[in-house]
Amino acid sequence: MAAPPARARADYDYLIKLLLIGDSGVGKSCLLLRFSDGSFTTSFITTIGIDFKIRTIELDGKRIKLQIWDTAGQERFRTITTAYYRGAMGILLVYDVTDESSFNNIRNWIRNIEQHASDNVNKILVGNKADMDESKRAVPTSKGQALADEYGIKFFETSAKTNLNVEEVFFSIARDIKQRLADTDSKAENLLIMDSKRIWEIEICVSRKRGEMGSTL
Repeated sequence: MAAPPARARADYDYLIKLLLIGDSGVGKSCLLLRFSDGSFTTSFITTIGIDFKIRTIELDGKRIKLQIWDTAGQERFRTITTAYYRGAMGILLVYDVTDESSFNNIRNWIRNIEQHASDNVNKILVGNKADMDESKRAVPTSKGQALADEYGIKFFETSAKTNLNVEEVFFSIARDIKQRLADTDSKAENLLIMDSKRIWEIEICVSRKRGEMGSTL
């Protein structure tokens, strides 16, 4: 049987797996629905276990397939959700700007990442529900930025309802991961070139030795 056309085998240049984590009710599912389907609803049922959606984007001339996993925030699902950390290439840490406890728990979520995710996983901090009235805000923007700076990660405030910065968040982490993957590929290619050059030098050296040995016989 003939192999399928290359385009049919892979209609993307990079496959990037992302994970949304954070307390229950911070709007992770709403962010995912807004980004993947361009829609918003207030009638979401709390995520049970884990869910995912796919969206392919164009970024810097490359087609990137984003596989985005939405995790349950409740403690009773923690064993299930942490099993998905290892395969994640990027993690969005989401809190609700009107819920200080969800912000304070970000440190706990980061500890989970450190325990279960790859060492080189990209992270981004997201303060959701930024459309809410300032009188309801419990976490100032400066506080979110300070926490992000502490961990050396990017920070965005978003609103799934108004679509504020939703595209920007996903494109930002996708671009950082793509760059990391490209750098890794480049380093591997350079190592291959260096190894090939070294093998060539050894072969030349061996050939010369053989020639010298032949001339003395």
